[in-house]
Amino acid sequence: MDERLLAILACPRCRGELRYEESREILICQGCSLYYEIREGIPVLLPDSGKPLEEGSR
Repeated sequence: MDERLLAILACPRCRGELRYEESREILICQGCSLYYEIREGIPVLLPDSGKPLEEGSR
């Protein structure tokens, strides 16, 4: 993911910083304990699209 894009993206719920996890192609919000998928190179950052971090660690 482009570092410039990552620098301006924020969690749609808390507006917190997102961390990119390249191996799983997801963006993680530690504040909300949610992750957001990246589909075909596009982050899906709709408030209702966040999934619990525990679900993504399988």
